[in-house]
Amino acid sequence: MTFYNTETALSQISETRWSGKVSSAWNIGENPNGGYLVAIALQAIRQLSPQHPDPLTVTVHYLRPGVPDAPCEVEAKSLRIGRTLSTARATLSQEGKSRIEVLAGFGDLFPSSEDLPSIIVPAPDMPAPDECTMRSPEQQGVALPLLDRLDIRIHPDEANAGGAGKAQVSGWIKFVDDEVPDSLATVLFSDAFPPSVFGLLGVVGWVPTLELTVHVRRRPAPGWILGQFKTQDLADGRMIEDGSLWDTNGDLVVQSRQIALVLPR
Repeated sequence: MTFYNTETALSQISETRWSGKVSSAWNIGENPNGGYLVAIALQAIRQLSPQHPDPLTVTVHYLRPGVPDAPCEVEAKSLRIGRTLSTARATLSQEGKSRIEVLAGFGDLFPSSEDLPSIIVPAPDMPAPDECTMRSPEQQGVALPLLDRLDIRIHPDEANAGGAGKAQVSGWIKFVDDEVPDSLATVLFSDAFPPSVFGLLGVVGWVPTLELTVHVRRRPAPGWILGQFKTQDLADGRMIEDGSLWDTNGDLVVQSRQIALVLPR
């Protein structure tokens, strides 16, 4: 079992309830990474409709931070199971309090054999992973235990606090144990890079997400995933960040958007 599979695993305890544990290995500072919490909740939703293994659309509201190294419970319920899409809702709770609320639509991302029109979103030019800089706790100003689980390399022009001169972060990501990511893992990846305002504002510490929406477009090919995240709207301590992920074939696998808090240090 890989770190990811082990530390997002759930045990079913009733028709609509599962139990698990939130590991501190995925923390940003003292708090579990938000994408990691979503990955746990999505494991329950995936079990509700096994004929639809891939998340297509995921919307998450973060109610309060998760508790590291503590049990969790996920309550999940199907809202509709259709021919091409199954929709479900899940709540991840700890210590009797809801931590996140998830609404997700699952389907099958196996490539269609039909001749359908496409619009391609090209990947940006990026130095190879070996030419990029390891994500740095010192540069972001917060401890990053999740780097024991995720190998994250940042574009050398964007790796230092405030060095990019713009609210953009680009780089590469993979599991440290080289597990091949599935479509569900890409949801976690979409919330694992440094916040893009780091490139403009410098040391920002923890930037908590209020709401995250992820659209998964394809199952990723094995290997590194390229990511680019940009903020074009920052006001009153709240930022809107748009992100994209591409696989080693250059195919777009995820588009995401989130609203997050930029807290004073």
